[in-house]
Amino acid sequence: MLRPRIHRDARARRPGAETRCDFEGRALVPTLGLINIGTLATGMLASPRAEAEAIFVERGRITGVGAASRIGAGGADVVVDCQGTTVIPGLIDSHCHVVLGDYTPRQKTVDFLDSYVHGGITSVVSAGEGVHAPGRPHDAVAVKALAIAAAKCFEHFHPNGMKVNAGSVVLEPGLTDEDFAEMARHGVRHAKYGFGAYAQPRDGEPEVRRAQKHGLCVMSHSGGASIPGSSPITADVLLHLRPDVCGHVNGGTTSLDEAGIDRIIRETEMTLQIVQAGNLRSALYIVKRAREAGALARVCVASDTPTGTGVMPLGVMKSVCELASLGDLLPEVVIALATGNNTRAFRLAAGTGTIAAGAPADLVVCDAPSASLASDALTAIARGDIPGISCVVIDGQVRVGRSRNTPLAKRLATFKGVAVAGAGH
Repeated sequence: MLRPRIHRDARARRPGAETRCDFEGRALVPTLGLINIGTLATGMLASPRAEAEAIFVERGRITGVGAASRIGAGGADVVVDCQGTTVIPGLIDSHCHVVLGDYTPRQKTVDFLDSYVHGGITSVVSAGEGVHAPGRPHDAVAVKALAIAAAKCFEHFHPNGMKVNAGSVVLEPGLTDEDFAEMARHGVRHAKYGFGAYAQPRDGEPEVRRAQKHGLCVMSHSGGASIPGSSPITADVLLHLRPDVCGHVNGGTTSLDEAGIDRIIRETEMTLQIVQAGNLRSALYIVKRAREAGALARVCVASDTPTGTGVMPLGVMKSVCELASLGDLLPEVVIALATGNNTRAFRLAAGTGTIAAGAPADLVVCDAPSASLASDALTAIARGDIPGISCVVIDGQVRVGRSRNTPLAKRLATFKGVAVAGAGH
């Protein structure tokens, strides 16, 4: 975490504010202002772009969006001067293979979540801790225990500020109503289907219904088998199971067929998750068909990493660029698919992935990369160029200055009131 310099005379510097620095427990929380914003993507599909030159943040939440003089952003304890560049919501990776801690057993890599923050990802949703757990158990007691342990561990562990929505139980035969009730009491909010010890993929429907009955959001594997121990899940099986989310519907890595995709769009209300680790041709087909059906609200973007595809800090951003540059969608619309749409589909904390009053202050300041023909970040995304990140904020705290994982931005944010150490390459 970057260390803020706290202004003690804050009350006098913002008329009308009761206090500028508040105590949460024993921690002094500085206010934050972002000024000189050139372009703002909101993360909301209904209104994906807004005109605002500043954002003001108190106690980790956005309290003002608009003119700097009106909301007092320039007088905050910590000020980020965006230099006319673009601000977007922190990206949400809704298909991230966490296990425990900031380590991926699949690729034997440490600190990958910390690195994903440098890719503009401020929240992830676990795709089932048991999927990549070494020696993965299949009995109901063990999968329940693993999900509860992960939920409680990541409740208190935030690599580089990352919000890890963990506690995703891998559905197995024998999980009872009592098991799901216990998991729900202990913070397990998600379930993953497609890796359990079922004789046939259709056989897990009772566990899917029980999980949904107790309020868990159920994501199912879609398409061909991804790793040993997984099963192909066809469109017919998905129509039988009726999960809440068709995970990696463009393949993880092998996609569903076009006829099956059309049936899911036409005959269900299931969320369609597009991932970087899938089939790009299929992703573009899904976006096209969803747009034609007026169903973009059901589409969300994720990475499905770390997997055999690798560890990809820029996985979500790369998908955003691909869908915008090749899929005939405005960049701000695709950003909404990777932010606010994920929040709604996976029932995350209210406001996450959006820029609006009351929302958590998870923000990314970015610009066109230095060598791009584009003049700003959204134009760069429309061209397929990954933008350069010069600031990442999570819960109102500056976590990253110049990203170590993106190209150098044409214009870099500057900072006042906070020491930004170790930024860049």
